[in-house]
Amino acid sequence: MPIVKVGDINMYYEIHGEGEPLVLIPGRGAKVEQFFMHIPVFSRTHKVIAFDPRGAGRTDAPDIPYTFKMMADDLAGLINIINIDSAHILGTSMGGNIAQEFVLHYPERVTSLILACTGFGPAHSVPTTDPEVIEYFQNPKVLPLKESAMQTARLGMSQEFINNNSDLITQVIDYNMEHPSPPQGQMGQMQAAMSHDTYDRLPTIKAPTIVIHGDADRIVPVENAQIMASRIPRAELAILKKMGHFFFWEAFDEFNRIVLDFLRRHSATKAR
Repeated sequence: MPIVKVGDINMYYEIHGEGEPLVLIPGRGAKVEQFFMHIPVFSRTHKVIAFDPRGAGRTDAPDIPYTFKMMADDLAGLINIINIDSAHILGTSMGGNIAQEFVLHYPERVTSLILACTGFGPAHSVPTTDPEVIEYFQNPKVLPLKESAMQTARLGMSQEFINNNSDLITQVIDYNMEHPSPPQGQMGQMQAAMSHDTYDRLPTIKAPTIVIHGDADRIVPVENAQIMASRIPRAELAILKKMGHFFFWEAFDEFNRIVLDFLRRHSATKAR
């Protein structure tokens, strides 16, 4: 799959399927492989564009300060190169932060917006009170790749799901270990998250939007999704019961159903 020069970086991306474009933006430190369960489904009806963001995987990770505006500009450059005028934009976690900056700076290029397990920046957010999550982010430890991937899985999914889906968890961990994100890339993405703040700008979003969240999210408490949906005009809100941060794996079928229904109702063809 191709690597193209976008601004100051070489960027890895993949295209699957035909139809209206749907861009998938993964979370912090994640890559195209985050969507290994979703691309085969979404590409039946859409042209799916997935990529490794700046700082992750096969895309360059320059040792400079990152912002999500910068990463939104990366996406704009990519879709220019592959001749896509507008697309449905789906971002998970950090990918949702990038998606917000993209719709705010390139509104004419967004057919619809899907914000999953994400927030609007620390300044106005409802913070987690989970001690394990707080320790994870405040005192990050350099762990072997497999142990680090397992720790992330434990924070994002229920232990019951992990125990009952060992094959899937193995796949998730194996994909996390492929094309590891370099330390300076992970740090750059973390710095971007700390400076992210779209709270005051959310009411200017005009694109049809759905906010999807799990009510048992230990990393980004569900109250943040409720606030976000209330601040984006006419935004829909879908709360998945007993689901954590990685509900897109844990509630795979329900997540796909919600997304595909939303895409169908907000088709660019229908809008014309």
